[in-house]
Amino acid sequence: MSAKVPVAIVGANGYSGEELCSILAGHPDVQVMAVTSRQHAGKPVGEVLPRLSSVREFSNLVFIESSMDLLLKCGAEFYFLALPHGLAAEYAVPLWRAGKRIVDLSADFRLRNAEVYREFYGEEHPAVELLPEAIYGLPELHREEIRTAKLVGSAGCYPTSVLLVLVPLLRAGLIDFRDIAVASASGVSGAGRKAEAALLFGECNESLRAYGLPKHRHLSEIEQELSLAASRQVTITFVPHLAPMTRGIHTTIFTRLADGVAEEKILSALESAYADEPFVRVSKNLPDTKNVSGTNFCDISARFDARTGRLILLSTEDNLVKGAAGQAVQNFNLMAGLGETAGLL
Repeated sequence: MSAKVPVAIVGANGYSGEELCSILAGHPDVQVMAVTSRQHAGKPVGEVLPRLSSVREFSNLVFIESSMDLLLKCGAEFYFLALPHGLAAEYAVPLWRAGKRIVDLSADFRLRNAEVYREFYGEEHPAVELLPEAIYGLPELHREEIRTAKLVGSAGCYPTSVLLVLVPLLRAGLIDFRDIAVASASGVSGAGRKAEAALLFGECNESLRAYGLPKHRHLSEIEQELSLAASRQVTITFVPHLAPMTRGIHTTIFTRLADGVAEEKILSALESAYADEPFVRVSKNLPDTKNVSGTNFCDISARFDARTGRLILLSTEDNLVKGAAGQAVQNFNLMAGLGETAGLL
């Protein structure tokens, strides 16, 4: 039996960090060396995250301070950064310089252009020197680059739900790149574990509202990857919504077929693109968030509205799994030379 890969989780008390701990607790090829939290330092992990209290490896672990000295001494080879944007880069730089391999769940290393980061995030990029080293962490698009990467910026939740649908169609020239509009709805956990009035149960329950208009931060990485797929600048309309559910994303995309393309080509093109992909399921059935909840799957379907001549594309995923922690583990599996589905199926 081969030795397990030693990993550390930096920032494990948020929703994504907790989900990451849960996935890694069942990963057959991983040994968790350290779990950090400034808020819970000194407390047993199982006490703070009760669902892990019966997992032997985690029941013996204690949260440590997020100090670089402790992290470098813990013996990990891979580091998951489940931290807010801006803060993640502060850890990525010294870890990268120390020769460690990093999967960042924040937005710090998803964008290739520091000026775009400043435009969408309202601040200077904290580690411009590492941008050329980072690989965009959506395995279905950049699998081979991810395998050898030292630093992966794991794709965001909304972008995953949009890109997995549109990229194959843009690459094949099947849709009109000039006419794309997206409406997405996410569960409240997508906003993170923070105390804000807008996220209180009484504000979110039995209510649906749009937010982040007209330039949600995730639009930057969506347009970056769509433009790469189309080999030209792609600009889209993107409207996210907060849905009255804990987890899940439902995305609906409106576009048009490229000239001369038959509607039948769309679903078959998607089926062909994802025939060998373990986590993308293409179906004639309309996707439903309940069927992907707690999984690393993204479900995709398509309909053509002959009355308006518009193509309607749909996808669902769990924002905390395929949209965050599961995607991070999928990236890690590739980087570590493990089976891509390890710990995720």
